[in-house]
Amino acid sequence: MNSGDIAWVLIASALVLFMTPGLAFFYGGMDRSRNVLNMLMMNFWCLLTIPILWVIIGYSIAGGNFDGSWFGGFDAAFLNNINIASDDGVGSLLTVIFLGMFAVITPALISGAVADRMKFAAWALFAPIWMLLVFAPVFKWVYGGWLGVRGSLDFAGGTAIHVNAGIAALVAVVILGKRKGWPKEGHPPHSMPLVMIGTGILWFGWFGFNAGSALSANGQAVQAFMNTFLAAAAAGLAWAITERIKDGHITNLGAASGIVAGLVAITPACGYVSSMSAIFIGLAAGLVCCFAVHLKFRAGYDDALDVVGVHFVGGLVGSLMIGLFADAEYFGAEHMSGLFYGGGFRLLGEQAIANGVTIVYSAVVTALILLALKATVGLRVSEEQENVGLDISEHAESAYQADDTTMERA
Repeated sequence: MNSGDIAWVLIASALVLFMTPGLAFFYGGMDRSRNVLNMLMMNFWCLLTIPILWVIIGYSIAGGNFDGSWFGGFDAAFLNNINIASDDGVGSLLTVIFLGMFAVITPALISGAVADRMKFAAWALFAPIWMLLVFAPVFKWVYGGWLGVRGSLDFAGGTAIHVNAGIAALVAVVILGKRKGWPKEGHPPHSMPLVMIGTGILWFGWFGFNAGSALSANGQAVQAFMNTFLAAAAAGLAWAITERIKDGHITNLGAASGIVAGLVAITPACGYVSSMSAIFIGLAAGLVCCFAVHLKFRAGYDDALDVVGVHFVGGLVGSLMIGLFADAEYFGAEHMSGLFYGGGFRLLGEQAIANGVTIVYSAVVTALILLALKATVGLRVSEEQENVGLDISEHAESAYQADDTTMERA
């Protein structure tokens, strides 16, 4: 790889790393004030543990060549057989660095669903185990494994990251159970400024997430960058307008959620579609996800910070829309085009298969991990700890000097 490509991928890696603190702020602001530090630590715990496990064995399972296999093997365990950089980026330390940032943030996405009631000891075990048993195998299948060879497309992680983590979040909240008082008691965000700061950091970092996935400073990276910008704006606008029509007002939380939904939806498609298609994908994600976050009240699952409605649904929308909008002009004729560009239904079918496989595998293995933890360390804090708040009961800290109850009423 030339020095320009190496520099760009290193910068993109730093941008993706910055997304995890951004996610912590985003989730932390949406959470209640007595649990904000717990939410921050759940995200930062992924930064502490996942990189170590990733270089020991995670990358070896998830990486490798485009060989159509089910398992990456152990050849790259402990960074064996890894070069500093190579012409195609495969098997290079640069690739290990970049993909390791994705490995960190993927389990962190799940934390928002289980807010306010999961034991930190359970989370401390769940996050690295889930990365190893769920994220790494699915990543291999999608990028170079059997799903990728079949023909499904996922430029930067719609299926492998957002659908994967989103369905795991749904399984987690079903097994964990509802928060005390939900849904009768409201649980509004305690700090919208934190939410908006987190949104800005995520949007900023997402340019590395998507454009960096070209693994080169080339035209596809430029296209992915532009598509990331446009889809996020379109989705935030669609969510805001939907709120105005439906509820009579536009909220900061709605705009922020819409932006994130657009970023999620364009992630799998950003390097495969035109700029105008990115706008359509963003508009669809903003509209669909706005309604999807309310399904939890009808279905009765307590997804605390709307991980399922935004990440699972948004990732699924974006991934399936590749089957409609993918244009070989933007990524090379070796792949299929979507339905609207003369490719027929084949790519749409492959997208459905890849996501269906990911949903089933992630749901089953996530459930097994959580049930094993429930039988050993336990999953849920006591009712007394939940009332006091996880900041005090789990970490012996408080984010604010003022009385939390007073702050929440305000």
